[in-house]
Amino acid sequence: MEKGSGRCIYDAVPSNSAILLFVGVVTIVIIRVLFVMYRSTKPLRPKSPPRPLCTLIVLGSGGHTAEMMNLLFALQEDRFKPRFYIAATTDNMSLQKARVFEDSLVQKAGTEVVGTAQFMQIYRSREVGQSYITSIATTLIAIAHGLWLMIKIRPEVILCNGPGTCIPICVIAFFLKVLGIRWSSIFYVESIARVKRLSLSGLLLYKLHMIDQLFVQWPQLKSKYPRVHYVGRLM
Repeated sequence: MEKGSGRCIYDAVPSNSAILLFVGVVTIVIIRVLFVMYRSTKPLRPKSPPRPLCTLIVLGSGGHTAEMMNLLFALQEDRFKPRFYIAATTDNMSLQKARVFEDSLVQKAGTEVVGTAQFMQIYRSREVGQSYITSIATTLIAIAHGLWLMIKIRPEVILCNGPGTCIPICVIAFFLKVLGIRWSSIFYVESIARVKRLSLSGLLLYKLHMIDQLFVQWPQLKSKYPRVHYVGRLM
């Protein structure tokens, strides 16, 4: 009887240790996630002297790409390089516009910017009109593909303005921060067409605290979503 009881007590020790270990790991992960969320809301610390930043630009297709191109014309190309452009595999037009933009920089600045841009494609997490249920599977595929691209590029800055193409990239970038592998500052610019509410992509990233700064172009959005930055019309 005593031998059996002793065996039960002995068997319970590893279980308790495993539970304590699990609780400890979960606690550390939660603290790290909260720290990343907190740190992401703080202004970037400028480095002296400033150096070029590896920049990933996510093109969303259609009007989103047109808006992103307008933003890039105001970008300091010497400050944000090398530049990597990512678009959905079904969106060749966006990459073509990006190539035209980069060619214009080459013509303006000569050979100084040659070779600083690369163009890539990623599986789209959700096609227009696709059901939200089936988009779960395609999003997982996009995340796997995006992980490989993110490890390859290791960007310091990510620029995006939706739609769903940017979600896998931003999710991966967030978890790379949590793991301490790479800290990528994520900047999301909401479309000018969004006057009263954020887009689905913007809302998800805002609610989950996965982006560093979210810019909106209408004051109504600032009053509804306090953590966004109202910058007026950018287009």
